[in-house]
Amino acid sequence: MKPEVHILGVSIKTFGLTFALGFIACGAVLARRLRELHRPVDWAYEMIFAALLGGVVGARGYYLIQHYDEVKHHLLSNIFSGSGLVWYGGAIGGAIAVLAWMRRRGVLELQLLDTCGTVLALGYAIGRIGCQVSGDGDYGIRSSLPWAMGYPHGTVPTPPGVKVQPTPIYETLSMCLLAYLLWRMRDRVRPGVVFACYLLLSGLERFLVEFIRRNSEVFAGLTAAQLESLGLCAAGLAWLVAMARRGGLERLRASGVAQAH
Repeated sequence: MKPEVHILGVSIKTFGLTFALGFIACGAVLARRLRELHRPVDWAYEMIFAALLGGVVGARGYYLIQHYDEVKHHLLSNIFSGSGLVWYGGAIGGAIAVLAWMRRRGVLELQLLDTCGTVLALGYAIGRIGCQVSGDGDYGIRSSLPWAMGYPHGTVPTPPGVKVQPTPIYETLSMCLLAYLLWRMRDRVRPGVVFACYLLLSGLERFLVEFIRRNSEVFAGLTAAQLESLGLCAAGLAWLVAMARRGGLERLRASGVAQAH
């Protein structure tokens, strides 16, 4: 584990470094898609900045809500603390900020929303690399599997000799695969399908991995993240069913249009 690196005498948190690299990678993918859609490539920087600002505010705000009893006596100092970020809060905050940007630009449309789904999957995958490298406590329960590992030097270390499920690796692999799948689908399905698939499959991924993570159960034997994941799955599935009933999921080819006429 390497919670921080030292470059020219400057200490840099590896999670923050990975966080920055994730936004750069997402910006590159977004710029590529905007070019394909014949839209200004500069929009990629604006969207990434909106997502960054909204994501940080949402992730921190969600953490404060979840841990209000612990932080209420020093609320102001905790608001500006550098620790404590929640993924779902960041996703909600980032989504609100990007939707607000799209509305201001007058481009609130499904094709761009689909691209956001691909970018979100990629960003999550890269973010989990930061969790793995820094050992920030997002690992799983104790395990004796051959690939189980310890995080004795992580930001949130495991006890000496204890091995756990390396859930950040699982999530990086699964979300990279999802990002690739969504990217391949981008011109093969109707606008809106890619984002609906993102909601369904990313929710399913998080729901399943929570069974081997260390988060506390809050209702019916499920964690808060699992309940939120079920909400994403339900939204994505309902969206796909509605689109399937209103003309199918595949994009209508130009040749098909010509033959119909």
